[in-house]
Amino acid sequence: MGNTIKGIIAFIPSKKCQEFLTGELEEMPIDKMVDLSCNQLRRFPLQVCSFTELLKLYLSDNNLNSLPPELELLQKLQILALDFNNFKAVPLVVCRLSQLCILYLGNNRLRNLPSELSRLDNLHTLWIEYNYFTEMPDVICQLKHLKTFHAGCNPIRQLPKELKELKELRTLWLSGILLSDFPRVLLEMPFLEVIDLDRNGIRVFPSLRRLPALKLVIYDHNPCSNAPRVAKGVRRVGNWSEESPEPKKRSEIEQEIEKIMENKDSQPVAKEEDTPQ
Repeated sequence: MGNTIKGIIAFIPSKKCQEFLTGELEEMPIDKMVDLSCNQLRRFPLQVCSFTELLKLYLSDNNLNSLPPELELLQKLQILALDFNNFKAVPLVVCRLSQLCILYLGNNRLRNLPSELSRLDNLHTLWIEYNYFTEMPDVICQLKHLKTFHAGCNPIRQLPKELKELKELRTLWLSGILLSDFPRVLLEMPFLEVIDLDRNGIRVFPSLRRLPALKLVIYDHNPCSNAPRVAKGVRRVGNWSEESPEPKKRSEIEQEIEKIMENKDSQPVAKEEDTPQ
């Protein structure tokens, strides 16, 4: 009943209706987080843009298809969740949030990503699962500090060779895309720790023993005739394997990023006079 009422009110643009959906947003939250998920929002509440110290903004599971230019005021924002909305294109204002390190774009109507996304030098985690990508967006290979990338459930048939340039990439989720062959570029990425190729059309897997950092490979639900050979200690999930760990949840990844940021903040900053010339 509550969701039905919200759905009806979402169509009414009055200020009172907007306040009903978003609640009271008059002061900056103590935890520097605003969660407006599951509110049937069709317009972004501008009052949020006044919280210039905001670190986390969750807008998941709404009816948004645009964001206001005033969002650029949130220059300290580190986490932005736009998944489960109606975006056909990523609003360019997102690319001007210089401190952003986690971006969720899954379950929208995206077919490409803007080249301006490469400006996000701090971006560590990007999820674009369940969209309409038919090929890997070019800008992905320019995100040099990307550590976790989830592109599952998109009609992508092959990976670009430039993917190997992402030297900091550790976790790659490619479940449910349209791969018919094992992507050879992954053999040139010895820094990968987790590879998820679940629910594809791969028939033959090469040996993965030459990937020294590999810890987990998921290859279940492929019509393969063999299991990938891996080094000792590497977990396999698929045929001829009994292990079945689940991918990390969003919250677990966020906790890891927060630890990284806390460690970074706790390091002493060199004084100007101590800096080598």
